[in-house]
Amino acid sequence: MSLSIQKTIDIRFSEVDMMGVVWHGSYVKYLEDGREFFGLNYGLKYLEVADYGYFIPLVDMNLNYLKSARYGEKLVIETTYINSPAAKIIFEYKIYRESDMEVLVKAKTVQVFTDENGQLILTNPPFYTAWKKSLSISD
Repeated sequence: MSLSIQKTIDIRFSEVDMMGVVWHGSYVKYLEDGREFFGLNYGLKYLEVADYGYFIPLVDMNLNYLKSARYGEKLVIETTYINSPAAKIIFEYKIYRESDMEVLVKAKTVQVFTDENGQLILTNPPFYTAWKKSLSISD
């Protein structure tokens, strides 16, 4: 089973360079927007994870830039959860230009679980196992 969601955003002036092209670093924020929107819609919110006593820092991020986006365009961020039996959260992304749905960026992030002291957690936390079960995600 694949969980996927799309969020449309406007490119803001603060996200572009002097030529009006989206600065490459802005895409990192777009991935965060996608993860946050995913969590809000699928019940995996950052603050709730923290309430359980865990943090989920990024440990790997890969972006493949295919085409440029420009100020004034709308983008669609597609965020897809990739199931893994390991104690990590993996997302894949596609960022499209809304006007023609051309793929501009493909990306992937990996997050791991740590406790409140930053100690790596090597097994899936109980809340995460329950979350997966509630959505019929099996390893």
